[in-house]
Amino acid sequence: MTVSDLHRTSTALPALVSEGLTYRDADGSTVEYAHLDHGATTPAFAAVAQEVAAAAVTYSSVHRGAGFASRVTSSRYEQARETVATFVGAREDDQVVFTRNTTDSFNLLARALPEDTLVFVFGSEHHAALLPWPRALRLPVPHSHDEALDLLEQALRNHPAEHRLVVATGASNVTGEHWPVERLAALAHEHDARFALDAAQVVPHRRVDIEAIGADWIAFSGHKIYAPFGAGVLVGRSDWLDAAEPYLAGGGATARVDLDTTEWTHGPARHEAGSPNVLGAVALATACEIVSEHERAIRDHEQALRIRLLAGLAEIEGVRVHTLFGGGDGAPVATITVDGHDSAEVARVLGDDHGIGVRDGKFCAHLLVDDLLSETEHDTAVRISAGLGTTPEHIDRLLAALRSL
Repeated sequence: MTVSDLHRTSTALPALVSEGLTYRDADGSTVEYAHLDHGATTPAFAAVAQEVAAAAVTYSSVHRGAGFASRVTSSRYEQARETVATFVGAREDDQVVFTRNTTDSFNLLARALPEDTLVFVFGSEHHAALLPWPRALRLPVPHSHDEALDLLEQALRNHPAEHRLVVATGASNVTGEHWPVERLAALAHEHDARFALDAAQVVPHRRVDIEAIGADWIAFSGHKIYAPFGAGVLVGRSDWLDAAEPYLAGGGATARVDLDTTEWTHGPARHEAGSPNVLGAVALATACEIVSEHERAIRDHEQALRIRLLAGLAEIEGVRVHTLFGGGDGAPVATITVDGHDSAEVARVLGDDHGIGVRDGKFCAHLLVDDLLSETEHDTAVRISAGLGTTPEHIDRLLAALRSL
């Protein structure tokens, strides 16, 4: 029995397909691969892979055939939609639109905005939430929850528009720290603006509740929630979505077509033209069910890892952990720089010599990383992001490797 087996048995965590993956390190020893890049993408839940394999047996067209396999596949697709709706606490009139990923979801929403909608977005956002908007006001990077609220309130007061949207993340993809999304959503609504939540860095750790948060839309990706099969989702209010031109024009999005006109359908199908990624949708829905079922075990596991990681990093001379809000509640994520060492070199040594996968660079959040590193000699950093594929031994090996630099 491996370290992973012991750890998972004691915590009742869901299994991953990547368990048992090994790597030959610089000494020629075989070690368990330490995936510490969950913030970029996660391995698949074993149950997700099994469900996808089962769905592949009867895979056929969705809403495009009368045969048995097509009926089964269409049913699976719509059941996946209902499962995701339950996972996020969708309201009765909310739409669940399947997309490719979070970036795709926000680009869809950007296309659906009423003309001249003004979008308020913090510079600290992931580029998926920062860049899609045709008319946006980028707010400075805040360094506390109160500062974020003050910046937003001032911007809303000073920039009136007929239609306004606030976009914010639930947790930073760079530091893992939680954002005050309920307060941001309430503030947006006080000023007659709507609120969209980037939940990509939240859903791997716990359920989100769109109504309790006060969000008008929520977006996230399957590959962040242990379902890396190419699907994402946009969930939220239907009025702007139904009033917009289809995100893609094509089969399935139409109600009627003649020589002179095209009448588009309403509901999710309006923005899901073409044959959909049904296996991705099934994977995403299955992952949502697993996270819901194991939410407490996931929380306990990840918080133990976070404490171990941050405590260990704090004891290593020359290693600096960069935080946005001073290291408050958050996911098991740490972005670091190492004195005298380039981030790319640190990541290479960890990967090549120790079998530890991390990420270096600016993490699709250039403005935030530039702000965090503004008083250092570094332009880029190393991000360590633990998750369900991480054991205490992985953290200890990482810390030992950093001490040896």
